Amino acid sequence: MTQDLKNRIALITGASRGIGAAVAKRFAAEGAHVILAARNVAGLEETDDAIRSAGGNATLVQLDVTKPEQIEILAKQVAQRFGKLDILVGNAAILGELSPIVHTAPEHWDRVMNTNLTANFHLLRHFDPLLLCSDAPRAMLVTSGVGSHVRAYWGAYAISKAGLEMMVRLHAAENENSKLKVNIINPGQVRTHMNAQAFPGDDPMTRPEADSITDIFVKLASPACTANGETFNAQ
Repeated sequence: MTQDLKNRIALITGASRGIGAAVAKRFAAEGAHVILAARNVAGLEETDDAIRSAGGNATLVQLDVTKPEQIEILAKQVAQRFGKLDILVGNAAILGELSPIVHTAPEHWDRVMNTNLTANFHLLRHFDPLLLCSDAPRAMLVTSGVGSHVRAYWGAYAISKAGLEMMVRLHAAENENSKLKVNIINPGQVRTHMNAQAFPGDDPMTRPEADSITDIFVKLASPACTANGETFNAQ
């Protein structure tokens, strides 16, 4: 590893498994202190064990991103302990049910939107001041191909990702003259729990492991990154 992120403070949501866990482990290997956030404590501990066994450092936080008050409390805790945040990775998401729009139950719609879109709004809102305390703040949010290409029956999930992409582009445009760089990452189909949910007939062995797509996250997290408001494909 190049240690490109040495001494950087990075927060990753959805860090208990899949892409979030893979990114957290890679950031730690690159020298960052990673704040692991997710609802699943057992998964967080597994990610933490892997990081520490490799000589890295992490802080675990049980976080339900659909509860804005928890995000606000976490921002205050990060401010007290670190005084800044260098890297924010908004990765936590749920697939929900794939169905026609008009068959989507309102409670299902709300659950997907709150997790995939509104939670990231609160992350950006509460952590923006801390990011701007960094000498080279970087934020990246994880989307999906269905956020920009119509695919029937992907309903609430696709719409949440489309909204997420617009929110990131707006935030990037509003920070065009600041040191903050905000970008979008489309991981593609990866061997994760969510991919198995979305494609139950898919052979998981035909998909790359999450660990194999972390290069773009490191590139966009680096102080040397100049991209802003762009979408990057991890594969």
